Amino acid sequence: MKSKIKIGITIGDPSGIGPEITLKALRKFNAPRDCEILVFADKVAFKQSELKSNMNKFNLIDLDILKKGELKQGVLSKKFGSASLSYLKKAVEYLKQGRINCLVTAPVSKKAISLNGVGFCGHTEFLAEEFAVRKFVMMFVSEKLKLSLVTRHIALKDVSKQIKKEDVFNVILLTYDALRNNFGIKQPRMAVSALNPHGPETGKEEGAVIKPAIEKFINIYKTKNIHGPLPADTIFNRVLNKELDAVVCMYHDQGLIPFKMLCFSEGVNLTLGLPFVRTSPVHGTAFDIAGKNKADCSSMLAAIKLAYTLTKNKLKD
Repeated sequence: MKSKIKIGITIGDPSGIGPEITLKALRKFNAPRDCEILVFADKVAFKQSELKSNMNKFNLIDLDILKKGELKQGVLSKKFGSASLSYLKKAVEYLKQGRINCLVTAPVSKKAISLNGVGFCGHTEFLAEEFAVRKFVMMFVSEKLKLSLVTRHIALKDVSKQIKKEDVFNVILLTYDALRNNFGIKQPRMAVSALNPHGPETGKEEGAVIKPAIEKFINIYKTKNIHGPLPADTIFNRVLNKELDAVVCMYHDQGLIPFKMLCFSEGVNLTLGLPFVRTSPVHGTAFDIAGKNKADCSSMLAAIKLAYTLTKNKLKD
């Protein structure tokens, strides 16, 4: 029998919707016979009845940090932030030991983690540091739209200073390779967005940084399918019209506003550049609805499915 694809799942902040969407998604996930699920959590983060009904769906790696009666839903807490980081660190141990093949992360609260005096920019940066990866990209994936970001969680006033030719080039490269190798698109058609409204009409970054990065990629990889810099207010319509396979965006909200508007329920965050597949849902902890059985697990379910599919493709290679 072939070895199983072992998917690790961290439940994120136990006071948020992570435990709920994990259970709901695993109920709906028809795991293939070659798939095994390991969930990194505290047992008390699940209601006992729900846990019993789902034990055949996953193996629980119980860190036993939180005791009975200690967990409250929808609360920003130093202890819950620390617990969420512990789940992630344990999953990283399993990845490094080869005990899981890929990772799906439910949402954490950066603020709750920071209450412990820990600098935490996000899952993407944490995992890149743990695995000594310098070139990595946040890619957002759905059937309708695929896009990658040049800058991530930084203030808008700092974006123009952080856009460098080499960074734009690397994001184009990693996105292009992902479309070919992960999604099976032999000749990816991509576009790179401008930073400024109407592109070079209102700013200098397009001519000084973005266009040279595109030209460098075209010259090295001999493709005519990379376009830009194109105005961001029209670029996404070209994807919806199936003229493009993916877009490279300059900053977080330039890409995430249209993505979440179009694909919020089925969208997935995929980290490129890591030595394993890592996915996550595209929403946050949603403390306001935690514990109320209102959370939609669609994005989490899509993240689990994508992790399985891409890992299987990777192991075939």
